Amino acid sequence: MSIEVNSLTHIYSSGTPYRSVALSDVSFTLQDREIVGIIGRTGSGKSTLLQHLNGLLKATSGTVKVGDTEITAPKTPLREIRQRVGLVFQYPEYQLFEETVAKDVAFGPMNLGLSKEETDRRVREALALVGLDYDEFAMRSPFELSGGQKRRVAIAGVVAMKPQVLILDEPTAGLDPKARADVIEMVRRIHESEGNTTIFVSHNMMDIAVLSDTVMVMHDGKLVRKGTPKEVFSAAEELEEMGLALPPATAFLQKLRKEGFLEELSVAFTPEAAAGEVLRQLQREK
Repeated sequence: MSIEVNSLTHIYSSGTPYRSVALSDVSFTLQDREIVGIIGRTGSGKSTLLQHLNGLLKATSGTVKVGDTEITAPKTPLREIRQRVGLVFQYPEYQLFEETVAKDVAFGPMNLGLSKEETDRRVREALALVGLDYDEFAMRSPFELSGGQKRRVAIAGVVAMKPQVLILDEPTAGLDPKARADVIEMVRRIHESEGNTTIFVSHNMMDIAVLSDTVMVMHDGKLVRKGTPKEVFSAAEELEEMGLALPPATAFLQKLRKEGFLEELSVAFTPEAAAGEVLRQLQREK
């Protein structure tokens, strides 16, 4: 499902001494079935932007169009929009509340008015997509699981509603490296299986680089750059001025180039790709 945002502005506490401009004249278009990564320092407007995409926040001005529906228009049925646009907040495991994993994942589909048979089917499917075996986890209390497993259950609850747009705010925040890698692979698997548009925020630049088709850079409430991972992370100096880092492998190649060890400025996002680029240039010099 495509998303079109035009001149979106959001001001918190307007008309008071605490007035704060969180978004300022933000415009962009996202294509159906894209994976979009959003980066920016804390306070740059990322989370505020996400909450406009399913109508949780009301725009001060501007428009948001999801598919054929302008969700900022008066009297738009937002309940329907929130069924089509699923939002997973940061640390979603804190929102688990049912006595079993299966009941927690089933909560959303049941509220959609689906039959028990269809709900059960979706619960099984969603748990499989997040990498949890139904027979092993369905009847367990979600509060007995590890942090990474809890997060998967919470994400499964949104996936079970089959949103056409899946939004994840910092899906790997606070996880150890193994759990982080598992969640990134899970997001990729869900996207490929469901064919949805996926939007996610992360401070981990390698996750953004390897997973995204498009990267958006937020700074002081403005969208300052949008492009492919290679296009965005090639602008190293601009990102550094905004307090943003490069993926470690990209930064390593940049340093080698500055020190004169490489002839070309290259962009790679994984250690394997960076090693391959170094080897390619060394072999060419022989």
